[in-house]
Amino acid sequence: MVFLGDSLTAGLGLPEDEAYPARIAALAQAEGRGLRVVNAGVSGDTSAGGLARLSWLLSQGPGVVVVALGANDGLRGLPVEALERNLAEIVRRARESGARVLLAGMQMPPNYGSDYAEAFREVYPRVARDLDVPLVPFLLEGVGGVGALNQADGIHPNSDGQARLAATVWKHLSKLVPEQ
Repeated sequence: MVFLGDSLTAGLGLPEDEAYPARIAALAQAEGRGLRVVNAGVSGDTSAGGLARLSWLLSQGPGVVVVALGANDGLRGLPVEALERNLAEIVRRARESGARVLLAGMQMPPNYGSDYAEAFREVYPRVARDLDVPLVPFLLEGVGGVGALNQADGIHPNSDGQARLAATVWKHLSKLVPEQ
């Protein structure tokens, strides 16, 4: 299982075992599902960067790919059309490789303008619907904007926030991972 993401996935500022992909591996193991988890989160990565890295990651033969990209696209104000094209291409290529795909949605704060924030938010459900893949509606559900669950920068989840991300993602991901 590969988690393709940015600093939120990488667990910026935390030990590797506190990032949500490692916590998901522990949740799966607790349910008797042995998973080999690869955290391919890269701080600062955009959807274009994830697409550029995808071929190498798919060459490893993952059974599941979790796509959690776009936050940096939004923070940089990149066009939502490019985000949508990149996410759709990532999903298509991952599925063509034989992997099951889970897409994790992202949202922008309202200070980026309501039109941009709304257009950005709509990309994820549209890609999920158009390509028929399951969607985590918002990766940072219950964490984004909650001071007690984020590091001092107010952007990156702390250990407790990463645990919440793991629970949110696992709720959707567990349906894609066969019980053993």
